[in-house]
Amino acid sequence: MHKKIRIGSRDSSLALWQAEFIESLLNRQGIGTELILVKSEGDINLTSPLYEMGVQGIFTKTLDSALLSNKIDIAVHSLKDVPTQLPKNLKIAAIPERANVKDTLVFQDPAFKVSEKEEITIATSSLRRKAQWLNKFPNHKIESIRGNINTRLEKLRNTLHWNAAIFAAAGIDRIGLDVPNKLELDWMLPAPAQGALAVVCREDNFETETLCKTLNHNETAVCTGIERSFLRNLKGGCSIPIAALATVDNNRIRFKGNILSLDGVRKVEIEMLFEPADFEKAGQLAAAKLLESGGDKIAQELKSLMTE
Repeated sequence: MHKKIRIGSRDSSLALWQAEFIESLLNRQGIGTELILVKSEGDINLTSPLYEMGVQGIFTKTLDSALLSNKIDIAVHSLKDVPTQLPKNLKIAAIPERANVKDTLVFQDPAFKVSEKEEITIATSSLRRKAQWLNKFPNHKIESIRGNINTRLEKLRNTLHWNAAIFAAAGIDRIGLDVPNKLELDWMLPAPAQGALAVVCREDNFETETLCKTLNHNETAVCTGIERSFLRNLKGGCSIPIAALATVDNNRIRFKGNILSLDGVRKVEIEMLFEPADFEKAGQLAAAKLLESGGDKIAQELKSLMTE
């Protein structure tokens, strides 16, 4: 009989749902589990914009430390929060099937409509969402909003001059929130690996890795792997407005990616179709094409701004 797998999680509603979802999948296979809660710096500091907090790994590093010190056996993360370069001695054991990849606009007034001409204020702390929104609606105003989903919804209700806020659709769907006034943003390209979960374990924990591998969804793993490779080859993270989406199209991969200036004025985007033989290097090829198409100038400018 296998030992119990200790599952580490942050204590927000969404993080708990994710951990309990993985726990239920393991339990269905007769694998015993124990849930251990850990609070991250990203949960404690709800005032500073993420890009001012050294965002890369802000929601994962506390659980990573717990893994490395053998306090837990696996950590469950939103894959979009996981740095493309994991800490030494850690690895992704499984990526379950992906949920909704889209972003959703949530608003209070049922009669609200997005207008280019009206003065509208949108709340988001994501530079990717901010840049894409301003690219489409340059006359609108963007303000920062922090916290877990429930906290942000409450802030939206209590901040009268905010017309709407942007959320990941998967997060709202997963915890079953009653959000009557929402609109999926079909035109907004998601963050790399948005909507997917990652089960992370220690490299030397072969038994746990073997048990968790049964949770892996190959199509999701391939698509998110390409998106994360694209991000890694652009040397970007959550502090740079980079978006990517890979989808299966008749056994091929259709890839879309973009990079924008912080003010949304400049955007370089690409779309490519990859044959199975090219899947392994697709992210690298897509990043090279984006840079060659003018994305290099935006990337260099963004990196210089972030290091000032």
